[in-house]
Amino acid sequence: MLYRVDGHTVRVRITPEHRHSNLQNNVHGGALLAFIDVALFAAARGFGLITAGTAVTLDLNTQFIGGGRVGEPIEAQVEVLKETGRLLFLRGLVVQGDDETKIAAFSATIRKPSPKPPKG
Repeated sequence: MLYRVDGHTVRVRITPEHRHSNLQNNVHGGALLAFIDVALFAAARGFGLITAGTAVTLDLNTQFIGGGRVGEPIEAQVEVLKETGRLLFLRGLVVQGDDETKIAAFSATIRKPSPKPPKG
């Protein structure tokens, strides 16, 4: 998995393999959901909003738009809508190919880790 910060968007990329396919030889919806969830945290880390720790996904809403092709890179384009003291609100698209064919749209909420108590 690769990611890069591109302005207000973090782009997270993987290349799905046959083991990620469904019976129609498209990328399986469950594999896409797992990729989206991981992409949310990669984006939050890419923006410097969380570090490794105990952040959790509170909700993930996904609309499947089209089938993803196995063997060709797919990219999650993630943006932060709002950050509060404990929450991150994000949304994005999963696209594929040079024409960025839309595969899925998503929105999610992440609860950031609790602040560490002061030493002493």
